[in-house]
Amino acid sequence: MQRKIIYFINPISGTKDKAPALKIIAERTRQQNIPFEILHTNAQGNYHFLKEKIEQEGVTDIVICGGDGTVSQVAALLIDEDINIGIIPMGSGNGLALAAKIPRDINKALDIIFTGKGRYIDSFFINETFSCMLCGLGFDAQVAHDFASQPSRGLATYIKKSIENFVTARPYSFEIVNKGKSFATEAFFISIANSNQFGNQFTIAPKASLNDGLLDIVVVKKMSKMRMILAIAKQVMAGKINEHDEKTFHQKDVLYFQTTQLIVHNLAQAPLHIDGDPAVTAKKLVIKIIPDAFKLIQPAVKITTVK
Repeated sequence: MQRKIIYFINPISGTKDKAPALKIIAERTRQQNIPFEILHTNAQGNYHFLKEKIEQEGVTDIVICGGDGTVSQVAALLIDEDINIGIIPMGSGNGLALAAKIPRDINKALDIIFTGKGRYIDSFFINETFSCMLCGLGFDAQVAHDFASQPSRGLATYIKKSIENFVTARPYSFEIVNKGKSFATEAFFISIANSNQFGNQFTIAPKASLNDGLLDIVVVKKMSKMRMILAIAKQVMAGKINEHDEKTFHQKDVLYFQTTQLIVHNLAQAPLHIDGDPAVTAKKLVIKIIPDAFKLIQPAVKITTVK
């Protein structure tokens, strides 16, 4: 089947001028003799025209040249569609791309677009809003809200806003319901992840897999700031899931467990982010896994033949 690619490029993601990237994308795709079209993303996230365009024009691949937020907006409309979604990482964090072993280098990312394989990955809903990899409540969400309002984006700005918010961070009150059991906690933040990446190579949920049918939940509880740094570092290094350790579960500084669905009562109206983009928070959040939500173009798996 003849491939046809639509490239969506986000002109404001990351910090680099996109003109050189557009030239490379066009030249290399022509070299592959693959018909293609380059479109700009839109701030409203309005891609409802895509399904009709895919059907009428025989589009086989949608490639996002941007970050996690743009991937999430497009993928949300293509659940259950027989189409491949690719990523050329150009965002600030690029968590999903990094989790899928897609490099930031544009030529290496294009190699994967041309030679990789579309494999299904999971996603999830938060109160019927789609997320392709990660959502958070509390500290990290406040960073996302502040970061989004900055005229200058990029890693340096994100680090600056993270430090500022760390100094002023406060715990929020939550009630978490999982597998019929409920517990109350005060926490600096809660992360719900389908990916092991927070972004920028920072791992928040080491055991997370893109296609295991499970959500990884990380709850960083109330403690001193210095203790929080050490507790998160220890959690990231160990990656120990403690959901079944009933005797000490409530005594731990960081809770890390896996589930297919979760209810979070957001008692203090902690801020929310979805895939790194600020989102409107809610008093009650119902989170459910979407198994095999869409096909992501990933590096081809080498098959070893046993002789």
